[in-house]
Amino acid sequence: MTSLKGQFLVATPELLAPIFTQSVILMLDHTAEGAAGVVLNRLTESTINSVAPEVFGEESDWEKWISLGGPVPGPLIVLHTLEELADETILPGVYSTVDAEKVLELVRRKVEPSLTIANYSGWTGGQLEGEMGEGSWVVVPATLELVFWEGLGVGGIELWRVLTKKYEGSRWANLLGIKSRELPPDPRLN
Repeated sequence: MTSLKGQFLVATPELLAPIFTQSVILMLDHTAEGAAGVVLNRLTESTINSVAPEVFGEESDWEKWISLGGPVPGPLIVLHTLEELADETILPGVYSTVDAEKVLELVRRKVEPSLTIANYSGWTGGQLEGEMGEGSWVVVPATLELVFWEGLGVGGIELWRVLTKKYEGSRWANLLGIKSRELPPDPRLN
């Protein structure tokens, strides 16, 4: 088995589960026992400053949006580029942190580029491979620039569109048999 850690999973139009429709997931871990990742393009209505008193026990004036990483409850995860506060390297130059003291320090410093993520996406051993075999996900290389792409925005699907256009002609386009510009904004409207 080849680990997908540090790669993107990009939802194909066939994947209609609401949390995953047009999602881009950065894989944080992938072994024979299971896999975990975070959806990058699902912003919540919460910001760091709105949750800081409850989560960190202190005020913050950082109006940074919090993303919804998936349906599995878990700790606040920060993806960032500051190696000294990293818990783990996800890909060269991209680090993850869940340690509460380090997360608080990242918030205090207002580290950018960064993504603050609540919850995660998880799969048991073999589950993700089964979903990939059904054509629900396509794996594409992740880069620091795309992880922290400025177009994540509230709408959320722009990163998905960028990746489908970037990898047009790859296995994705061959799998679908269509070009990305032909993909509808909402695949349920087909």
